[in-house]
Formats: sequence, structure tokens, C-alpha cells
Amino acid sequence: MFKIGDLIIYSTHGVCKIDDICEKSYRDVTREYYVLYPIEDPNLLISVPVDSDQVVMLDIMDQEEARKVIQAFEEPGMEWIEDAKIRNKKYNNIIRGGDQKAIIKLANTLMRKQMEAKGNKERMYDQDQKMLEYIQGILFQELAASLETTVENIIDKINATIPSKI
Repeated sequence: MFKIGDLIIYSTHGVCKIDDICEKSYRDVTREYYVLYPIEDPNLLISVPVDSDQVVMLDIMDQEEARKVIQAFEEPGMEWIEDAKIRNKKYNNIIRGGDQKAIIKLANTLMRKQMEAKGNKERMYDQDQKMLEYIQGILFQELAASLETTVENIIDKINATIPSKI
């Protein structure tokens, strides 16, 4: 069970802070709820039953894990799939699957492709760019919270970690 003040990862909202734990009644059923808000949008309050198995709520990684994630960008990412339709389907399945190591490899691959495209004065496919931004929004926010820094610093660290010769 989480405590008030804990930072957690909450499904698609990324890093959230637990603001309160309280009882609420809906349709004559009283349950205990977490009241939380996304770090990026403190005006959005979210209530989630403490015993819910419908949503994903995870502890944020610790500093050692965060450093290992950043180091993982030194390694090659995953195989690039040339067919955009197949690539989009497979990569979205990876994100939905929630396997953090696979998502990190995917982010690594997409960042390398982004660097390659910029080097060639080209643009990435919109779907690849949106996917990268989505992953960065959650993963980099978690890394920043774990390492007590900003998302911008995380992006700079990771860009410096990716080998310049792709």
C-alpha cells in the first residue's frame, strides 16, 4: 500500500503524487481511495480505489535503477522494422505490454532513428515521433523524479550517452 506523499507511476498519466488516502462512497459502497495528481498537471485530481486491479500503479524506480536505465542507452536498441504499419503495431504492443526493459530498448531505437533523421535533414514518421514523445513523457519523467532533476537534464544525459556513430 502506498502512503501520502509517495511518488508513483500511474498508467498513462506518468509520475503522480499521492495527495490523500480516504474513504469515499459511490452507490452505497464505501471503499478506500488514493487521491493523486500528475506531477505535470497538479490541477488534475484522480481518485483510484486502493484495491483496484483495473489500473497500473507502480513505485518509481530508485536512483540505482535510474542510472542503469540511462546506461542502457549505450547499448543498441531493438531491431528496426522497415514497414511502418508492422512497426507501429509491434511497437505499440511493446508499450501496452508494460515490460520496462523492452520499452527502454524501444525508446533507445526511436531516439537513434530521430538522431539519424536529423543528421540526414529528414523527419521521422509522425507515428514514430508521437510514440517517442509518449515514452519520453512517462519514462523520462520517472527518471527525473528518481534522480531529483529535470526532464531536460535527463534528455541531455541520454543524448550524451547514445554513441555519436549510430
